[in-house]
Amino acid sequence: MAKCPECDAQVTVGSDAVKGEIVSCPDCGAELEVKETAPVALAVAPKAEEDWGE
Repeated sequence: MAKCPECDAQVTVGSDAVKGEIVSCPDCGAELEVKETAPVALAVAPKAEEDWGE
């Protein structure tokens, strides 16, 4: 379990989670990136930006 950095809700992260995995907050729906696995640390996932083929 970890806390959502947006709304402070409890977010369940599986024991098989890996760094960089994206999970969603069940309360606010924010996309969160797993930054650490032991202990679990979450951060708001960066928004996907178009690279226009560069």
